[in-house]
Amino acid sequence: MDSSLTPFFDPQGIVVIGASSSPEKLGYGVARNLLKGGYEGAIHLVNPKDGTLFGIPMQRSVAEVPDPVDLAVVIVPAAVAPQTLREVGQRGIHAAILTSSGFRETGPQGAALEEELLGVCRAFDIRLIGPNCIGLLDTHLPLDTTFLAPPPPPSGDIAFLSHSGAFCAAIIDWSRWQGFGFSRLISLGNQADVTETDLLAHIASDPHTRSIVLYLEGLKDGRRFLQEAARVTPRKPIVALKVGRFESGQKAAASHTGALAGAEAAFDAAFEKAGVLRALTVEEAFDWAQALAACRLPRGRRMAVLTNAGGPGVIAADSLEDHGLSLAALGTTTIRALQELLPPAASPNNPVDMLASASPADYANCLRLLLDDPQVDGVLLVLPPPPIYPAEEVADALIPLIRAADKPVLVALMGAHLVQTAARHFERSHIPTFPFPERAAATLARLAERAEFLAKPEAESQPAIQVDAGAAAAILEAAPRGQWLEAEAVDQLMSAYGIPTAPVKLAHSADEAASLAEELGFPLVIKVASPDIPHKSDVGGLVLGVTSPESAAEAFRTVSQRARTARPEAHIQGVHLQRQVSEGQEVILGVVRDPQFGALVMFGSGGVEVEGLKDVAFALAPLTPVEAESLIGRTWAGKKLDGFRNIPPADKAAAVDVLVRLAALAYEQPAITEIEINPLSVLKQGAVAIDVRIKC
Repeated sequence: MDSSLTPFFDPQGIVVIGASSSPEKLGYGVARNLLKGGYEGAIHLVNPKDGTLFGIPMQRSVAEVPDPVDLAVVIVPAAVAPQTLREVGQRGIHAAILTSSGFRETGPQGAALEEELLGVCRAFDIRLIGPNCIGLLDTHLPLDTTFLAPPPPPSGDIAFLSHSGAFCAAIIDWSRWQGFGFSRLISLGNQADVTETDLLAHIASDPHTRSIVLYLEGLKDGRRFLQEAARVTPRKPIVALKVGRFESGQKAAASHTGALAGAEAAFDAAFEKAGVLRALTVEEAFDWAQALAACRLPRGRRMAVLTNAGGPGVIAADSLEDHGLSLAALGTTTIRALQELLPPAASPNNPVDMLASASPADYANCLRLLLDDPQVDGVLLVLPPPPIYPAEEVADALIPLIRAADKPVLVALMGAHLVQTAARHFERSHIPTFPFPERAAATLARLAERAEFLAKPEAESQPAIQVDAGAAAAILEAAPRGQWLEAEAVDQLMSAYGIPTAPVKLAHSADEAASLAEELGFPLVIKVASPDIPHKSDVGGLVLGVTSPESAAEAFRTVSQRARTARPEAHIQGVHLQRQVSEGQEVILGVVRDPQFGALVMFGSGGVEVEGLKDVAFALAPLTPVEAESLIGRTWAGKKLDGFRNIPPADKAAAVDVLVRLAALAYEQPAITEIEINPLSVLKQGAVAIDVRIKC
């Protein structure tokens, strides 16, 4: 861990610069929260007008502040912030929180002021949180450097790091109603210096933190975040709510891969590689965080549903299936015991419907039977308001069992007024509840995902594949930038990384096409050769099934004429001739270079309809064989390689090998900006890259 960040979490003394005796000022709120929040270290207040606040005298300058002091909270106008931080550094304080706004978020002038701030921090070795933030709090120390209106958030075990200060304020207020609390909460603001990545290790080391939620609007250094998150997730779960998923004005990409791989595909791939769970809504993020902090993890995906009403039970069953979980097949012993316990009209099969007359004891006894069944990995307990017994009596009967269980039990507590007291009982026992089965089922799925992540063997080392990286680097060094490479250079790169291709020959005339056709053999594919026409079929520049020299010559004339008609401005070099590979399944492989995370690899259904089908998945390079196989398995194209109905199985291992090699090429050769193999023909034995394009 970075020791320079320790004063933010364990300060010996704090100075509030800009403290104010005016209740409408932010400096008043910071001083109030710090003094009234129970912090036991030294607290100093600075205001040029001196005076007292809450019985504490205010110093005129930070230079007058006595020891101990190792953290400054600064609330001053933006224009004087650089000079104030300079005085902080001269006083020997090396950690500061700057809440003031008026910096990069306001435009070029503010950005220049922020750069000046950063220069001061570097000169005096100051670590800075902010500017444009609300500060941080620790409910267990306790410590509250924010200016938010009291009361402070409930104490709990969720750490929350946010790029938005206003969002922090809203979440704190919402959490009181939802019944969960925080261990630490940090508003990062503009992140001129300290980022969420810097803080991950410190947050994960906190014994009071059991899960971490990140609200992200972007990342400064995606690769470093990936590395830090990957170190943390085996110890503490991370849930990320990354906003700004739909970017307007995105540049049109020249390849299918580029068109399909928006920035969010890279974030998805990065989160998956690091074991970060990505939430799409605020409710998801905190539902998952609560359960990850409080619940046991399931051993599998087989779930039981227990309820007193048929309809909610069906909703729960549907929701489990929707989220990739399955209804457990209850053992005969369990079913027989449920039949003996429940009325004849009840359903002892999963989902278990105890009927509306179910008592608190019925709930507890049935839950015990389900938890004891080795076929059950977890239970979704659905509790609408019981018509006979108060819901809180049912809760009290269930709480000891849920707390003692070695399997997760998630409670969908349906209703509002009639279950409010029950909700408070569950809350006091640190058992999260959900208003409807759908949210509980989604959360159970994330628990299963977390369990599977932790059960993975240690990270597989990169395979030692035979490549000629030096030859590839030499080819790329000589290649022009911003252009698609010539076919010969593409073949050489594929050969250097051991990716099989079908040989390609360039014909400049119809007679040369006929001659080369005899040399290559039949059947052939003939494609227009033009760096300006990446998708040949779009202009009719592709002819399949050429079986004679004469038809090769005719195909030359046909595709050349079609291309000139459709794209008169394009430079036509001639045509490419290639042996036609008729057998095998066609898939697409691609690479684009993401500015945050590096080479992003794609696999999916190939051919001309790839953008329409969108049967694709992404992962970050480099790839191990296990990661490559997982990427393939996330698509229909990949599942089909195992065979389906009248489709014979293909050589999936060969596809995995090509994917690993392609990822290695992209990772090791940063000059490459884009690669597309469309299609890769996966044969009964082996795989062949039919059409390959590479851009530098």
